[in-house]
Amino acid sequence: MPAQVQIPEALKQFDELPDSAFIRLPIVLGLKGCSRVTLWRQVKNGTFPAPHKVGARMVAWRVSEVRAALGVA
Repeated sequence: MPAQVQIPEALKQFDELPDSAFIRLPIVLGLKGCSRVTLWRQVKNGTFPAPHKVGARMVAWRVSEVRAALGVA
C-alpha cells in the first residue's frame, strides 16, 4: 500500500488566496506538476514569471502572476 502524500495547506487553498499573496517553490511545483529544474528553466526562458526576492535568501511568487501564467486568472 503506497504511503499517503501530504498536501500543503497553501496548495489546498490556492483558489482562496488573495492575488497579492506570495507562495514558495514547493507550492509552485505542486501547481505546475514539474521538477525544480524544469521550473527554473522556464523562468530563465521567460515562459514562467520570475520570483520576487522577499528576504536575504528567500524568493516567492506572487499568486496573481502564477494564476496568469497557469491560465486560471
